[in-house]
Amino acid sequence: MNVTKYEKQVEALSPQTLFTGQQLLWLPECPSTNTEAHQLAVQNRATDGCCVITDKQTAGRGQRGNQWEAAPGENLTMSVVWKPVFLPAADQFLLSQAVALAVHDWLSSLLGPDSQLRVKWPNDLFFGNQKLGGILIENTLSGTKIQHSIVGIGININQRQFAVPTATSLASITNHSYVVPVLVARLLESLERRYLQLRGGRIGGLRTEYLRVLYRFQEEHEYEAHGQRLRGQIVGVDEAGRLALATTNGLRYFDLKEIKYLL
Repeated sequence: MNVTKYEKQVEALSPQTLFTGQQLLWLPECPSTNTEAHQLAVQNRATDGCCVITDKQTAGRGQRGNQWEAAPGENLTMSVVWKPVFLPAADQFLLSQAVALAVHDWLSSLLGPDSQLRVKWPNDLFFGNQKLGGILIENTLSGTKIQHSIVGIGININQRQFAVPTATSLASITNHSYVVPVLVARLLESLERRYLQLRGGRIGGLRTEYLRVLYRFQEEHEYEAHGQRLRGQIVGVDEAGRLALATTNGLRYFDLKEIKYLL
């Protein structure tokens, strides 16, 4: 798809939302949509729900400081600015759960209720044992409150060739091609539904549904933690967002950089 056609399609988007995506900025190319969105937020140029989307991201960031690579024009790379001042900083993992569920909802609408579609803690999207997409949320705090959140989302859509065998895409799964901008409006709507659920205080449902779609939940698997292999079952996630793993030595909790999944 050429850039001009892509730009026109993005400009024509009109998601059925109250605020998410109502301010939409399309960039032909940028280092990172999260960086661009953050700049808009700190300059007070971003409304609540502002969305930044690009066709080519040259320095996308992922979890653990990794770089997120996406072939230009073939995938979805976007960031949303939210201002969840209602959410205490101590509860910020609830936002991560809401976003992960929103993306899972959206992908389920495209793939159907497939049991292979899962959220890998904390908020990657997996199909089987392959990564379909990732989410990077960067929060700016003001005291005990969240001033603004930058929600970066990268989903592999039409790319068929990857540098690593652990990646996949919608096109690889379904053998169909997709018009990326057409998908964006539906994703923005899904994001706002889950965000409003969070804002409305309906957090019990978020926690329950998150566990229901969690990759490897209550399954016995191998992991590596602090340089040692261990075997256990994921049994939950605590309020701080730490992964709870039941092992032969009892229940243990891990932060993001403290545990590695082994196949």
